[in-house]
Amino acid sequence: MPFDVPGLKAQLSSLTARMAAPGFWDDPDKAKSVGRQAGVVERTLKAVERLERLCEDLEVAAELSADTHDPALVQEGVELLREAERALDDLETATFLNGPYDDRSAILTLHAGAGGTDAQDWVEMLGRMFTRWAEDQGFKVQVLDRLEGEEAGLKSLTLLLEGPYAYGLASSEHGVHRLVRISPFDASGRRHTSFASVDVVPDVEEVGEVEVRPEDLRIDTFRSSGAGGQHVNKTESAVRITHLPTGIVVTCQNERSQHANRDVAMRILRSKLAKLQEEARQRELDALRGVQTDIAWGNQIRSYVFQPYTLVKDHRTGVEVGDVGRVMDGWLEPFIKAYLRWNGRRGGGGKRPPAGE
Repeated sequence: MPFDVPGLKAQLSSLTARMAAPGFWDDPDKAKSVGRQAGVVERTLKAVERLERLCEDLEVAAELSADTHDPALVQEGVELLREAERALDDLETATFLNGPYDDRSAILTLHAGAGGTDAQDWVEMLGRMFTRWAEDQGFKVQVLDRLEGEEAGLKSLTLLLEGPYAYGLASSEHGVHRLVRISPFDASGRRHTSFASVDVVPDVEEVGEVEVRPEDLRIDTFRSSGAGGQHVNKTESAVRITHLPTGIVVTCQNERSQHANRDVAMRILRSKLAKLQEEARQRELDALRGVQTDIAWGNQIRSYVFQPYTLVKDHRTGVEVGDVGRVMDGWLEPFIKAYLRWNGRRGGGGKRPPAGE
């Protein structure tokens, strides 16, 4: 195997020892950084060890089936081979996760676009889809902010997906998602097209990673317009932060206190600024490579068709899946893997130590 398992174990052991040392948590930012490194190494080690076990089991099954010609053993070998191929495919895909923030957690912000109530319902549907996908990946999901729609659904939703390489994987979902279906809100039963935008940024936990000067901020408070009870609606607990140099606006009203909302909003703002810096560096690299960026914010990246047929199609990679129900239940692997390969080939990625499943 081309993976240094002893080296990974030694690295994980060293990081674990540092985390167990007295006074480790005295510096929270440093502690989070070390903890994140340990999580990445552990994820990689588990993925490699899983592939090794599958290969060993496959070798044993092949030997036994050759000796006995037992159809059951042959079938078991076929299933092991398929599982090993999937595990190897996962490791190969992970080699494209080479961005400076790919190993971070991710913050997803969904906004309803054209389509009225259907678009707001679409935001809620997408939120459920991303939550199920994240949970299947072993990521912890936390709602940072949500704004209810007037009739149904959500005007906006912000989710934190916590876990190693959550951003590297979820970054494929950045863009506009299009829904085509018979509207449940149309008494005439007509087909409607709705849009929702998905913004994906890396979670920048350490305050010092991205400099935010107080004089560059305008902070406004207002009463929450969403659900949450009398306390939320009667006090100016909601916070809106405007970053004056870039024009980025972040709003949070999900928490009960103004202080908590401000902390969450600042966390999201630092993450957006980190992505902005990385995009600037990427544009410089693209200019050097002569790469033409053909996928811009505002262009639909994927269509989900419920009627008159069922189909989910990614417009960047051409990947199509006919089982729209399974996709809405969180089965995003075909799209994410294809995107990582496509983006890597066009200059947006490259080789790195594998990240795991």
